[in-house]
Amino acid sequence: MAAPGPGEYFSVGSHVSCLTCLGQRLQGEVVAFDYQSKMLTLKCASSSGKPNLSDVILINLAYVSDVDIINDRTETPPPLASLNVSKLANRARTEKEDKLSQAYAISAGVSVEGQQLFQTIHKTIKDCKWQEKNIIVMDDVVISPPYQVENCKGKEGSALSHVRKIVEKHFRDVESQKSMQRSQAQQTQKDSTLSS
Repeated sequence: MAAPGPGEYFSVGSHVSCLTCLGQRLQGEVVAFDYQSKMLTLKCASSSGKPNLSDVILINLAYVSDVDIINDRTETPPPLASLNVSKLANRARTEKEDKLSQAYAISAGVSVEGQQLFQTIHKTIKDCKWQEKNIIVMDDVVISPPYQVENCKGKEGSALSHVRKIVEKHFRDVESQKSMQRSQAQQTQKDSTLSS
């Protein structure tokens, strides 16, 4: 069966196996099926191997050479879980604020290093923002360009100490990454010289 004929459909909850025109076998549980567009949505085992996760695959049945129904579900599928709309709205608001903050930093002419440091700090401490080209952390610590440990100013205490440690670790990690890239580039250059 290449694609469903008139009146044919896939029941939500059924297990199907599809062979794509590229010879790839996809198998999973039907999550949704749109007859008009011939789009099938399958929930499959996670490609990461984690048991508590699933991959969701959209399949255009126009590019499928064979579909086998492994287990047809005839009973009514269980109702969909309700969504926590306020949690979703908060997540959307937070993401929007983060993107606006990034856009502000770019438009203010903040260096790439400053933007990267801001992102690193923001992963640990959500209460950080831009004030012109300065990073303000917890309204207690100000980091000014060029964003090094010695550019962290504020009232001496645990907040300033913690932020300094984050900044120090960030630049240590950046330097480590750069040296690793340099050694890989040198190795690639040696390999290409030896092969020619």
